[in-house]
Amino acid sequence: MMKALIIDDEPLARSIVKEYLLQHPDIELVQECNDGFEGLKAIQQHQPDLIFLDIQMPKINGFEMLELIDNPPAVIFTTAFEEYAIKAFETHAVDYLLKPFSADRFNKALQKIAAVQKSSSDEKLKAVVETAAATGIQSNRIVVKDGGKIKIIPVHQVQYLEAADDYVKIIAGDGIFLKKKTMQFFEESLQLYQFARVHRSYIINTQLITRIDPHERESHLVLLSTGVRIPVSKAGYLKLKEILGL
Repeated sequence: MMKALIIDDEPLARSIVKEYLLQHPDIELVQECNDGFEGLKAIQQHQPDLIFLDIQMPKINGFEMLELIDNPPAVIFTTAFEEYAIKAFETHAVDYLLKPFSADRFNKALQKIAAVQKSSSDEKLKAVVETAAATGIQSNRIVVKDGGKIKIIPVHQVQYLEAADDYVKIIAGDGIFLKKKTMQFFEESLQLYQFARVHRSYIINTQLITRIDPHERESHLVLLSTGVRIPVSKAGYLKLKEILGL
């Protein structure tokens, strides 16, 4: 028996998925969730095999919720916003249902998920989430787990990011947070918000730069308005000169 969750803020959308699931006795619906916060807790509690996930929801959206899960289940996205689907799925084979969808289309999505091996599904799902961030689908914020709570950090409050093994350390105005992502992920997703990767281990908010000083060899140090000094590589300095028009 496959366990499934529905995560959608629209009651009508949830009821349609429930109705279609009646034709699939091999799938047990273990919980319905109204938003990403509730969905995250339900996934941790039930460890479902499959989730039907809306993208545009209050509090945190579907992509942001998935970023907080270490080993997400198989996902069939449900969305009324075609632009989300096109941008996030055009290069990846994870299925989605564009509302309103028929029972026939629903059944085809289930067949597609069943045919994909779990390891392959994980990689495709990761690619979809990263594509969503890189194409600006994500809103201008970063969502992290802070102990047992979920913290939403507006991008403008981020001072800089620092590589920390398998994590990235996010230094913001109200604390330091860890997120299990790569520096490349943030380099691509934050480029729309005046951030620059100035060193293999650092991405900075360029709006906080007050001075750039020469350092040893061909490197530099950048001084932020917070008083922090960040090393700048040769390539990073060239990037900063371009961004700042120096």
